Amino acid sequence: MRTLYPPLEPNRTGMLDVGDGHSVYWEESGAPSGKPVVFLHGGPGGGSSPAHRRLFDPARYRIVVLDQRGCGRSTPHAGEPDADLSANTTWHLVADLELLREHLGIERWQVFGGSWGSTLALAYAQTHPARVTELVLRGIFTLRTAEIDWFYEGPAGMMAPDRWEKFTAAAPNAVPGGYVEEFGRLLSDPDPAVHGPAAVAWATWEASGISLLPRPELVEAYGEVRYATAFARIENHFFRHDGWFTPGQLIADAPRLADIPTVIVQGRYDLCTPAVTAWDLHRALPGAKFVLVDDAGHAFDELGILDALVTATDDFR
Repeated sequence: MRTLYPPLEPNRTGMLDVGDGHSVYWEESGAPSGKPVVFLHGGPGGGSSPAHRRLFDPARYRIVVLDQRGCGRSTPHAGEPDADLSANTTWHLVADLELLREHLGIERWQVFGGSWGSTLALAYAQTHPARVTELVLRGIFTLRTAEIDWFYEGPAGMMAPDRWEKFTAAAPNAVPGGYVEEFGRLLSDPDPAVHGPAAVAWATWEASGISLLPRPELVEAYGEVRYATAFARIENHFFRHDGWFTPGQLIADAPRLADIPTVIVQGRYDLCTPAVTAWDLHRALPGAKFVLVDDAGHAFDELGILDALVTATDDFR
């Protein structure tokens, strides 16, 4: 059973001006002359953590990690009351990755993404396939309407009614099928007394569904107000716009990736991003290695998922 590599510190960090008033935090760790890999965090709006560096052999990989627009250490931060999300879309983030690749002088890199990071990885790879050496994808999410409705409009609540009740209590004026829209209204209010409780409810509902077994410390971390506000605002913004994709776009365009070695890792009991999406991607990309972990949910560090992910990065090194 493979686990995370030991903790390590970045070799260098920076802030990249990507335009539209945004600067994106980036860091490099591992071997400066090693195989380049870029890690794409979830959310959108989740930010990166030091644990993400540890998915890769530091003796063999040049590990690039970034915080996407509006979250983590990137600026401006979407947790600010007057946050403007108009220049924060999937296609802005795809363009940011190309700017970062060029800034770092990398010709081609492995792209690793989980949850929303898998969405962004697919969008980037389908736009710039010649720049991608391999794909490692986990907890597949493609922003199809059925995927968003599953977790944010009620069906997933049948699996966790106690948690769903807390979520819906923060949006008492929502009509059935209208929670994403109502939360969008609350989250865009500049008054912290309005957007703060809504953000905490949104973020902790998601955190409560990430792992197969309860992780109260994770729910508590997601409930920190500034983090929750950026996380919830950015996610809701992307969801209300269907990721700026045409219906089913990422699955339909998956054959563009047929020549890129790909590993798809999915927890069978993933409440946030149900396994059907990973299965649909696998059907559209039959040459990919597909790993369905029977005793896991959504989190990257659940043992079976972690073992499959580190096995994939070790195999590709």
